[in-house]
Amino acid sequence: MPAIIIKPDRLLADLHRLRTFGAYKTGVHRPTYSPEDMAARRWLVARMQEAGLSSRMDGIGNIVGENTAARRRLLVGSHSDSQNHAGWLDGAMGVIYGLEIARAFVESGTPGGAGVDAAVFADEEAHFASFLGSRSAIGALDEDEIDIARNLTTGETLREALADAGLADLDRRAIDPSQYLGYLEAHIEQGDDLEARGLKLGVVTCIVGIHQYRVRFSGASNHAGTTRMAIRRDAGAALVSFAHAINERFRQLAAERTVWTVGNIRLDPGQVSIIPNHAEMLLQVRDADPAVLARMRAALEHLVALTRQAGPCGVELEILAQSEPHEMSCHFQDALGNAASRMAPGRWQRMPSGAGHDAQILARIMPAGMLFVPSIGGVSHHVDEDTREDDIVLGCEVLAAACSQILETKGEQT
Repeated sequence: MPAIIIKPDRLLADLHRLRTFGAYKTGVHRPTYSPEDMAARRWLVARMQEAGLSSRMDGIGNIVGENTAARRRLLVGSHSDSQNHAGWLDGAMGVIYGLEIARAFVESGTPGGAGVDAAVFADEEAHFASFLGSRSAIGALDEDEIDIARNLTTGETLREALADAGLADLDRRAIDPSQYLGYLEAHIEQGDDLEARGLKLGVVTCIVGIHQYRVRFSGASNHAGTTRMAIRRDAGAALVSFAHAINERFRQLAAERTVWTVGNIRLDPGQVSIIPNHAEMLLQVRDADPAVLARMRAALEHLVALTRQAGPCGVELEILAQSEPHEMSCHFQDALGNAASRMAPGRWQRMPSGAGHDAQILARIMPAGMLFVPSIGGVSHHVDEDTREDDIVLGCEVLAAACSQILETKGEQT
């Protein structure tokens, strides 16, 4: 198979153009189904069509740009929505990689009947639900879940958002895994391991599972100045004590790469002179080992039971989402590693992903692989998120070379 030629200037121009949709300071604000997000998706559809791909958006906002001349195909992509007021590369880089590599295969004449389809998934950032678009694409999102999903920030229902975005009357499309040898996704690392080691590339071995919980505490409001401490039912104090207990217990149970975060705390009525009668916290736990996630969940449930028994406040645990760890294809890892060894010898490593990605959802129905490029300072989900342009170009060239190898060997797994 002839070499697939990536055009760096075009790659970077498209990536910077995507950055203009929802531009915010040095990052972007492009939450799922917002006007900025939909404008970006429509631009991506048009850009794929200009590249000679058959492209359209479906009823959940997913886009697939198909090389209809190809007999053997890979799917390459990521997501185009962003966290609120966050970085410009998270997801977007992988989307433009997919566009550029698919376009390069078309320009090479779809050699030997091999080609790449470009994919853009919706709501990977979980404004409404975890991996909404990629789960829809594999047939793992039912209508009942769409009916009850709401935007976690605004409270808008998913049905309302789809209607406002002009998607309500479109069918959702499922990806047929028999049409693809597999799925590849590139992403900024979102951590500092590559940069700290002076490396240029990371070949992902597995993607962590993520468990998300809401813990609610119920007490009784009263005057903050006249209610004795001995008789208080302070939901805020109960939450703080519980958060400390989680931290202490999880440290005893954690593996080397286990992480957990209390990402949001809310107190009602939220007044300095009123004892809170309601408090809630959002908790997230991540690890690549299902056994570790299971023991962390068991510990959490045990702490809830102990807190409820001890009083004086009630406590309830709600499971919000659970995505399980997924291994990446060994064959795809080898193809990425071979390309990295040729183009950045001695400057790449195999590594797990501490963040969730659409690749772990696609891995349920087809072989999947991921490639990381360095994040400057390890920053992500923040407007300071950035990556050197030469690293962006190198990553795309390596991913394209890996696609060529996989397509040439017909994706046979080892």
